Amino acid sequence: MSKISQAFKNGKAFIPFITCGDPDLETTAKAVKEAVKNGADLIELGIPFSDPTAEGPVIQGANIRALAGGVNTNKIFEFVKDLRKDVTIPLVFMTYANVVFSYGAEKFISICQEIGIDGLILPDIPFEEKDEFISICHKYDVDLISLIAPTSDERIGMIAKEAEGFIYLVSSLGVTGVRKEITTDLKAIVSVIRENTNVPCAIGFGISTPEQAAQMSEIADGVIVGSAIVKILEKHGKQAPEYVGEYVKTMKEAISPAF
Repeated sequence: MSKISQAFKNGKAFIPFITCGDPDLETTAKAVKEAVKNGADLIELGIPFSDPTAEGPVIQGANIRALAGGVNTNKIFEFVKDLRKDVTIPLVFMTYANVVFSYGAEKFISICQEIGIDGLILPDIPFEEKDEFISICHKYDVDLISLIAPTSDERIGMIAKEAEGFIYLVSSLGVTGVRKEITTDLKAIVSVIRENTNVPCAIGFGISTPEQAAQMSEIADGVIVGSAIVKILEKHGKQAPEYVGEYVKTMKEAISPAF
């Protein structure tokens, strides 16, 4: 069984997204540890990329700052290796196919296994094109996380049947970013997912407030928050980890009152 399933064992999972290297890797490490201390069940670590097509301006900005600071894939691998001395919860990378291709897919995914990365999210790889990664991921016990969007329609069941780790359900059309309200009929999508798989489902894109998190957690098994956390890091810089911890605690309490 995938280690990622552990994140969903104790009620609803809270999953923060943090861009590696914004403002620097030392701060990223502190922010991850504060998130874990305050209830995060799984962490999505973003590997910066120059053209992050799924991201809105907030996370795009984090990518630009991290790359300008000299962060690269090798430095992130070393960072995760060090992070794993203290952090035991599941960790997944979120990045783009070009980052993996340019490094060499087999080399990249084998290193993921070595350093303790449990899953990989590649938002620019359509379901129909995942075959070039899936066999390598299986070889090295790294889950290739499937995304389901409001536009997936008749493909929802098909994607769900082959899903592993967890399903990343995209709440809204468009790119990542804070939204005032989420109007997609997510209950209907989750219903189709449940008919086709027991793999947990977490909702992301646009969630920023405890109220939104609580609402989404009633529909799904977990909640993913990225832009709101990246904004805290942008605002507070090296002092951000403490604020990230406070925010994570508030969000975790909203989805798991018994936490």
